[in-house]
Order: sequence, then C-alpha cells, then structure tokens
Amino acid sequence: MSKVSKKPAILTPTVAEDKAITAAARSDPDAQPLTPQQLKAMVPLRGLRGRPKSENKKLLVSVRYSPEVVAYFKATGEGWQPRMDGVLRQYVARHSRSA
Repeated sequence: MSKVSKKPAILTPTVAEDKAITAAARSDPDAQPLTPQQLKAMVPLRGLRGRPKSENKKLLVSVRYSPEVVAYFKATGEGWQPRMDGVLRQYVARHSRSA
C-alpha cells in the first residue's frame, strides 16, 4: 500500500499580521522598497540567462568526416572544432576568389 502524502497547509497571515510584517520590513534600512525608476530598469531573468548571443551565428549541421581528419584536429587539443572551422573558412575564401 502506498502512503498518502499530506501537503502542508499554507497559512496566510491575517490583515493585522500582514500590516505588522510590512511595517517591520519598511523599518529595516537594508530592505527598503524599490523606487519606480529601479522597478522600470529591471529586466526579466530569462533574458539574462545562458550564453550571450553571437553576432556571427553558426549553423548546426550533422557532417561525417573521415576518422583521420577528426583524430588530427582532436590531437591539436582544446578548441579543435573552431580550428577546423577556421581551416574550412580559409578554404572557402581561397576558392571563392578564384571562381
């Protein structure tokens, strides 16, 4: 048999308790309410999360390379994928000028 889990009851403060809590919070010099200018300057946290958006967006593609090519670039250490991209960019630049 499974046990029935009881959710803890949420007790909301009475109006008098709420006023007392608010008064105590306002009397704390380190916890003053935000000014309208501060509230206006706030941005959603969702917009700040993650990596900054790059101006040079790259496409996600699935490509198969020969094992020798991948082994060579991996052997060059950390950052082998951007190096591989650089080599391919040089190739494109060289060959697109002559065409």
